[in-house]
Amino acid sequence: MELNQITEFQSSAAILQRLHEYGIPRTFSEGEVIMRESAYVRAIPIVTEGSVKVMRTDPDGREILLYYIRPGESCIMSFLGGMHQETSKVKAVADKDTQILMIPVEKLSELMREFPEWLDYIFKLYHKRFEELLEVVNAVAFKRMDERLLDFIRKKSELSGDNAVHMTHEQIAHELGTARVVVSRLLKQMEEEKLVELSRNKITLL
Repeated sequence: MELNQITEFQSSAAILQRLHEYGIPRTFSEGEVIMRESAYVRAIPIVTEGSVKVMRTDPDGREILLYYIRPGESCIMSFLGGMHQETSKVKAVADKDTQILMIPVEKLSELMREFPEWLDYIFKLYHKRFEELLEVVNAVAFKRMDERLLDFIRKKSELSGDNAVHMTHEQIAHELGTARVVVSRLLKQMEEEKLVELSRNKITLL
């Protein structure tokens, strides 16, 4: 497992070496929970391969997708929770088979003292995640469900590099915080409008 670069800043060989020295490599299968809500944050994940979806659950058990963590990125929510010894406010799940470098929280202060660019990396990630969360709020508050659904399919396609999204209607509904019948109805409309092509557990963007 190699972390060749961190996408948010020009990473020096020295900090990459230190991250590998401190980090604990972990592998997660698709759908495996990496971090549970209300659990104490013991390590900060940096994704080296695959992707992680970060979700929020309401008291009734309904979930909504907040953002994805891609290779070279970390979870700012985990960073804040670890620094302040607080429990996680989100759940992180492997979106596909994923490899992660887990950086123990007790090493964070050392990294910030030794490498100013590490703090710059964290601030840039914070800015990026804040913008993504604003997009979620905007979508929930102002967009129709069909717009949200199409945006979701396009984002999944972009993330995988494939115009075909391999998910069930139930899985999509779960991540959008809606009902399966709503997703099925809207996808059927999109197929009639020649926006997508539907097949078993597969949605292809046209």
